[in-house]
Amino acid sequence: RSSPDVFESRMEKRNEVKKQPVGYSNQGEFVRCMEEKARPIFIAEGLGTRTSKGGFTKDKTLDSILNVEMVKEKSAEEIKQIWNQYFSAKDTVYAVIPAEKFDLTWKRAQKCPSFLYALPRKEGYEFFVGQWSGTELHFTSLINIQTQGETAPSQLVLYHYPELQKEKGIVLMTAEMDSKFLVVHEAQCLANQVQLFYATDRSETYELVETFNHRSSEFKYMSVIAELEQSGLGRELRPGQVSDKS
Repeated sequence: RSSPDVFESRMEKRNEVKKQPVGYSNQGEFVRCMEEKARPIFIAEGLGTRTSKGGFTKDKTLDSILNVEMVKEKSAEEIKQIWNQYFSAKDTVYAVIPAEKFDLTWKRAQKCPSFLYALPRKEGYEFFVGQWSGTELHFTSLINIQTQGETAPSQLVLYHYPELQKEKGIVLMTAEMDSKFLVVHEAQCLANQVQLFYATDRSETYELVETFNHRSSEFKYMSVIAELEQSGLGRELRPGQVSDKS
């Protein structure tokens, strides 16, 4: 009675609310709007763990995963955050590699396309051969190669995408793995060893890669294990042991 104008205004707003569908809320509308904006950035759900029956994706391009044109408008740090946040919820290996580090790895991969990696097990180590095929790095256990030869299937594939390397200074990486043979932290250990052996500034470490490719008769398996243990990567997977890396 004291403020008729205010009363009428409130009644109009109440009528507007009544007209809105059940379940409507400003917060819900905001969430839907944000989902619609975010959804086009990533296109595929196909990377992660695989079984032997399912096989691996052939010619997996960045365009089939990510809306490249959309992210070109963003900074390298923003792209890194988007990539890491998206794949952190998935059962897979992923990384954003600085351009200079990948450039060093790529140049060395051209000269030395394969290497022997050691994966710590409960008792001893299991060896995996990593073979570069373009920007894909395929891992197969040594025992599979010894028993099946060239037909031995890949158990882990690392996909490297240098499309944003020149413009943004980063290379995106993710993976597919056979869940019958590897779990994520084991695949991560192998991926970390690629950086250890191919992107190292330590000449003695990279010399092991050169020896494996060009002087195989001089190559010693134990040298890989020694390098792995020295780096701390070998201790990280040991049951009951805590890494002393800070």
